[in-house]
Parts: sequence; structure tokens; C-alpha cells
Amino acid sequence: MKRSNFCELITPFESSAMTWQSEYPRPQLVRDSYLPLGTDWQLSVKSGSVTESLGAINMPFVPESRLSGIKRSLGKVEKWLYTCKFSLPDGFNVGRVILHFGAVDQIADVTLNGRKIGTHGGGYLPFSFDVTEYLLDSENTLSVEVRDELDTDIPYGKQKRKRGGMWYTPVSGIWQTVWLESVPENYISSLRITPTLDTVTIETCGGAQLKTITVETPDGMITKNYSGDSVTLNIENPRHWSPEKPYLYRFTLTDGSDTVRSYFALRTVTIEKVGGREYICLNGKPYFFHGLLDQGYYSDGIFLPSSPDGYLFDILKMKSLGFNMLRKHIKIEPELFYYYCDLHGMVVFQDMVNSGKYNFLIDTALPTIGLKRGIKHTASKRRREIFEKSCEETLNQLYNHPCVCYYPVFNEGWGQYDADRIYTELKRHDPTRVYDATSGWFFEKESDVSSEHVYFKKIDLGESKRPLVLSEFGGYSCRVVGHVYNLEKSYGYCTMADCNELDSSLRALYFDEVIPMISRGLCAAVLTQVSDIEDEINGLVTYDRQVVKVESDTMNEIKAAIDTAFANELDKKG
Repeated sequence: MKRSNFCELITPFESSAMTWQSEYPRPQLVRDSYLPLGTDWQLSVKSGSVTESLGAINMPFVPESRLSGIKRSLGKVEKWLYTCKFSLPDGFNVGRVILHFGAVDQIADVTLNGRKIGTHGGGYLPFSFDVTEYLLDSENTLSVEVRDELDTDIPYGKQKRKRGGMWYTPVSGIWQTVWLESVPENYISSLRITPTLDTVTIETCGGAQLKTITVETPDGMITKNYSGDSVTLNIENPRHWSPEKPYLYRFTLTDGSDTVRSYFALRTVTIEKVGGREYICLNGKPYFFHGLLDQGYYSDGIFLPSSPDGYLFDILKMKSLGFNMLRKHIKIEPELFYYYCDLHGMVVFQDMVNSGKYNFLIDTALPTIGLKRGIKHTASKRRREIFEKSCEETLNQLYNHPCVCYYPVFNEGWGQYDADRIYTELKRHDPTRVYDATSGWFFEKESDVSSEHVYFKKIDLGESKRPLVLSEFGGYSCRVVGHVYNLEKSYGYCTMADCNELDSSLRALYFDEVIPMISRGLCAAVLTQVSDIEDEINGLVTYDRQVVKVESDTMNEIKAAIDTAFANELDKKG
């Protein structure tokens, strides 16, 4: 398709004062030493022995995006070469210097001052290097060579070289903040925070033996000196975290010459039996998770909004429409996204990022007509190792975020293999969350929930021994002239003539089909989706976030009806 068939859409966040460099990228382990490498980056493309300079790149936006200033894709045999020059401020280096990358897609070879410091593979998770011994007192030169062949053994999400429909423009290269921090010789490298409803256990990795923790509470400060790598605190008059009241406890941890700031929330996610039926419970009580599919694509920066304000818009706008949950679909976001969900009270159902090749007949066509069991993919040893390592790293990365309550592991069979074994291993690694082993179809034996996707037909779910989750439905398309990316083609599951029809159709969908399923045990529902994305026009807001297609009154009427029906059903259970 010719480029002229695509429209460049401007978002409201492009004039924001908040930037990716102005916001601290790791809110759960904050130090005062923070040096973002956000300026003076140059980009070249390498093909064999030929290197072509493309000039300055606006970081941290992928070269494929408009905001990067490059607007160029990476060819199969090409590599990106990023270079950045920087000098350390006086007094910055107090012991060790750590170089952090939020994420680079897919394989990054990192060199500092002509010396290779390491390689990282995988496009969605952070990584870092101790670069103390590589630094110069004068100007330093950082080089990052990136390969991205869309290797399907490596988790790749919704990217496809031949984009279209529900598959999107592939991205490559650095797409999150690159930054330096200075730490003491002996420093805290990570925290692991495990709450109950009235206690919290904080484990540290690294640091000195003697520590002091100070926690801010509504009743005053709690200060405790302790020795070792773990402390458990009892919290009097506890305030529990929920979407309705997302209370966060802030704390400071001092460890020798190292001081970090962080936060925790008191909340639990469990599966409990009520009146003979199992429910997902938040803080010990059955809770209805009223949510949306959220794929995290933006018309300005593709994988990132132009400013973190873009995340705040999505979270707060969906809350204003009555939703309390986002299913983060096949993508892991910068940690700021999860912090904002913690802060503002938005539950996250976090997908693992898929690997393996997609097959339309096996993964979509046959399940749509009813063949939902007994089909599996094969996976090479390499793909297994990479996928399972990525899953465990995802659990570690998001463990401390109270908003993350639920993990879909495989979605609609994409790359699915050994689902029962992987469910068991992940549940053992982090037993504090709910796991949806096979979201949509191709169910095996092990899962915490019964998870169904319903498109193209009436929602009619059977009762289940497990909590019943409608993990995708809807997908109603509505084209808003002047706010669509593809001027010729549209994608969705049911076409609405205008926003008024979309509004009334969603109301009917919930009242006639979704809410009646609550009597059968439904406790979570995920509507497709937050926003339009490229060809897809089935969002509640347009791809550029300029137009909200639905009425707030309608959506909040739906939310009130769900709450009433769910409360009535629980009353029947006694």
C-alpha cells in the first residue's frame, strides 16, 4: 500500500511539558542520582560494510515513528547504529555507575568508548550494565548496535512485517529511556515487596547488613532498624489498595551510604469459594473486574506516546468511563505506566508477550467455528528457553506493582506449548497473582480461571467450576472522519455507522449479553478496546486520542448496572 494512504495523526500530548527524560523511569527504586541520556543521539543504518548516517534522532522514539524524526523501517539485513556523547557532571560518580536501558527491540550490542560492555536480547524488558571501568574523565561515546529481524523465537507481540488488520507496524531499536545512575560500592540492586492486608515484607538484594526503613502512614511515621536482607512490618489501621481507594504507603530505605525511596500497597488477590462458586477476590472479597483491552500503541510514537501524559490520559479517561481494569495486551510497558495505575487505581491484567509463528487457520479460524481444544504448536528448545525466561523476568519486573493482579500466559493459542507445565512453574514463581493459562481457547487442564473470547456471535457462557472470565469481546468498529490512520481500509468485528450507534450498541451488548452472565459466575469482562490502532477502528477513543466515541453517561450507567447485578448475585449466595 502506498504511503499516501496513511494519515499522520497528532495527539494532544505532543506539547506536554512532561517528557520521558523529565520523569524518573523506575518509580519503585528511586535514587537522587539520575542522568538521562536523552539528547545528542545520532542514528546510522548499517548494511554489510556500508554505513549511512541518518542524522539526529529524537529519543526514545523508535525510528519507524514520526516523533523520532527518522520515519524509516529497518530492513532484514540492516542494523541500526546509535551513538551518543556525554560527560558526567562533577561529583556524579560516588562509587559505581550503572547504565540502564528501558527496552531495546530486539538484540542490542552495547559499546562504551570503543569497548564492548555487553549484549541483550528481547524487546520488552529493561537491562543494565555496570560501566564504571569503561568511563573516561572527559567526553564518553556510547554506541548501541541493534539487530531486529523479527525473529519469532523471541517474543515480538503484535508486530508483523506485512502489517494490517490486527497486526501492526513493526518497530525496532531503542524505545525507552536510556539513563545513568551513580551508586555506592555496596548498593541495593532490587527490592521484592510482598503485602498482606495488614503486613508487608520487604526483601533487598545487595547493600549493607544494617538498614533503616521509614514508612509514611496516615497515623505517623514507622521507623525500624534491622539487620539482614528482609524485614516484615505490621501496619496498624491498614488502608487497603483498590481502584476505588488506591492508597500507597511511601517509604525510605537507608542502607549504609545508599538511600532509596519506594512504595507499597496493602492488597491481596485470591480465588475464594462463595456460595459454592469460585470468584476472583480483591482484598478477600469477590470483585467484578470491568475492563478493556489495552494494546499501548500511539499515532505519534507508535510504541510510546509523545509524553507520559499519554498513559495518564488512557488510564484516567477509562476510569472516568467506569472501567477499573486494563488488560495490557501482548506488550510490557515502561514502569511509569504501572506506577500510574498503582497511583490512580487501575487494575492491570498483564499478558505475557507471545513468540512463535501465528497461523490464521489454526489460531483464529478453527476456534471461531468452535474447535477450541486439542491444538498445540511445537516449540524449539531455543524458543522455549527464551519464552520461559521472558515470562519469569516479567514476573520479577512487575512483582512489586499492586495494580498487576492477573497474568494471561498464552493468548488464543499464539505460540502455545506446554501450557500446564508453564502455568505450574509461573504460579510457583509468583503465587500472589491469578493466572489465565490459555486466554480465549485451546484449554488444557491447569488454570486459575475459565477464560473465553467471544466475537461474531451472542455471548452465551456455560457455568464453570473456576472463576468465569470473558477475556475478550466486542470489537465494534466506528470510523471518525479526520481521525483515522488508514484512509482506505478498516478492521473490526462489527461496523457501526456513527458514534451514536456505537454508544447504543455497547449499551445493548452489556445489558442484553454481558450482565446476564453474572448469574452464571462471570467476574471479569474485557471489552475490545481502549483505542483505535492503525487499521483497527474498534477503540472507545481514536488512535490520536482526540475523540472519545462514547458517552460518559452511558458507560457509567453500564458500570452501575454491573455493580448492582454482581452485588445481587453475591447476596443470593449468602
